[in-house]
Amino acid sequence: MYACLYKYLRPGLLLLAPALLIVACSRIDLAYRNLDVLVPWSLNDYLNMDRQQKTWLDQRLKQHLAWHCRTQLPGYLTWIDEVRQMVANHQVSDQQLQVRTQEVKQAIAKVAEQIIPSAAQLLRAMDDDQVREMRQAFTEDIRERQAKFVKTPLVRQIAARAERMEKRLTPWLGELSAQQQLRIMTWSQGLGEQNRQRIANRANWQAHFSQAMAQRKSDSFEPRLEQLLKNRDSLWTPEYRQAYQRAEREARRLLVDLMAQSSEQQRQHLEQKLDQVRKDFSELKCLKG
Repeated sequence: MYACLYKYLRPGLLLLAPALLIVACSRIDLAYRNLDVLVPWSLNDYLNMDRQQKTWLDQRLKQHLAWHCRTQLPGYLTWIDEVRQMVANHQVSDQQLQVRTQEVKQAIAKVAEQIIPSAAQLLRAMDDDQVREMRQAFTEDIRERQAKFVKTPLVRQIAARAERMEKRLTPWLGELSAQQQLRIMTWSQGLGEQNRQRIANRANWQAHFSQAMAQRKSDSFEPRLEQLLKNRDSLWTPEYRQAYQRAEREARRLLVDLMAQSSEQQRQHLEQKLDQVRKDFSELKCLKG
């Protein structure tokens, strides 16, 4: 239930998060009420929690959700307004996108900082069998991702990446022109074997996380968890650091070019979508924490 929100609560290819994080969800209120995404990794994917742990997590997440709605959402409304103004004024530039992206990263860091004590408490309570199952899930996760994203011919990786980008963009811009589709394909080709670097870095992070879990009873665990969740880039492999910087730069260039190629109808469609997202967020009623 968290996947649709989590996918867009991070600097991604669209660089239009966190305010646009509901692109794949039909109802913002329903998605937001299930915001177990506030824990910045997919707990349900890797941890087999018992009933007591799930109940505890549910209650703690409700508290975090109330905090998030009360303190963070107002800033998202401002962020949406700034993005909409960029579109309306034809000012979607690399410089502006860098500013908006940095704001997203700061928003994500605030969420991570807020939930780290709860995450530490939950993870400390995991028994050895649960940690063993988590490591097995990590291994399976990497194997599946390598099979899907790495062990396929590069030409298929490029085509699939372009297709995923088109699917992300179409709800916001409407039908893409042939020129825009070609630009997306050029963007995808330019990223080359990024899949391999990204998944290798993911495996590296999981290894660091497993090492931390082996020391979860120690006083150093929570600071270590903060590095893992809030300062993830400090653990990136050198290869992925370069790949990430290139990918972020190329994503900005892609958006600038696509907006320059956009029709008046597409820009109006985007502005209307932004208006709807803002309306939906503004009408959310925050839960009591």
